[in-house]
Amino acid sequence: MKRQKKKGFHFRPLLFGTALLGYSVFTLLDAFVIPKNVVSAQDLVTETTASAGTEAGAGSAESAADTGSAETETDTGSAGTEESTAAVITDSSYTSDSVSIEITQQTVENTQVYIADIQVKDPSVLMAGLADGSFGQNISEKTSVIAQQAGAILAINGDYYGFRSSGYVMRNGILYRENSAGADQEDLVIYEDGTMEIIREGDITAQELQQKGAVQIFSFGPGLVENGQVAVDAEDEVDQAMTSNPRTAIGQISEGHYAMVVSDGRTQESAGLTLQQLAEVMQDLGCETAYNLDGGGSTTMWFNGSVVNNPTSGHGIKERSVSDIVYIAE
Repeated sequence: MKRQKKKGFHFRPLLFGTALLGYSVFTLLDAFVIPKNVVSAQDLVTETTASAGTEAGAGSAESAADTGSAETETDTGSAGTEESTAAVITDSSYTSDSVSIEITQQTVENTQVYIADIQVKDPSVLMAGLADGSFGQNISEKTSVIAQQAGAILAINGDYYGFRSSGYVMRNGILYRENSAGADQEDLVIYEDGTMEIIREGDITAQELQQKGAVQIFSFGPGLVENGQVAVDAEDEVDQAMTSNPRTAIGQISEGHYAMVVSDGRTQESAGLTLQQLAEVMQDLGCETAYNLDGGGSTTMWFNGSVVNNPTSGHGIKERSVSDIVYIAE
């Protein structure tokens, strides 16, 4: 009897330890690996298009005659189209009839900073892309992969919405998440006309922003420049971040004129920037509005098939997978 009790005494802790380990592994996988709440962006677009088509169906017969008339004019050549010229592309620039991008590099506070100056005729070319074309937790791909799949010319990493379970998320007009991350959470809103605005989630709901014409909402922050003035100081920092970091930012200089900026960091060659230093860079570029996106190992700029900066992930120079990107495409 004594021997049996002794064996049972050793067996129970082993069983308990095994169960605890299994639960811990599952919890980590559930939090960081297993995709959850997945929504396909393409499915949502298809549903929206189908709905719009049904609503428009009643008027399709009336428009048929008008369409035929337009087709006749086109056939005769009276409604000719303008021919577009091919884009001129170099290692650091892209110029077409509708988009101009120039990438430059400068050193700021012992940090390599990469600046993309962007001018567009149509603000709809400023878009957002999702890893695997889907919204959901634990869905991630490298910025370069998402950019290539989207047919981007230029791309930077986004707000890594998948690392959090709250905060407004809208991409290309589709509202994916509307639960607030708190009254003080600062978001970047991009409207249909290309205007950028920094809002506080406590001041307005995601649905109200959608009704105002928002097409993109990013919930990382903070805002760097508002009304041309630096909006952060030396004491400001994002959660769980070091003072100097690789950084990613986006800003608007004027109508149709934007800047995307990334900085290297966490290496001997490039120290990294504080939020205030990043804000000052954006202000010096002439930004009236500028916003801090996810930084650290996520920071990546991709242009015309190549990564521009030196992303630091783990102990090496390599890209980290992220939830989303911001990009330019024609």
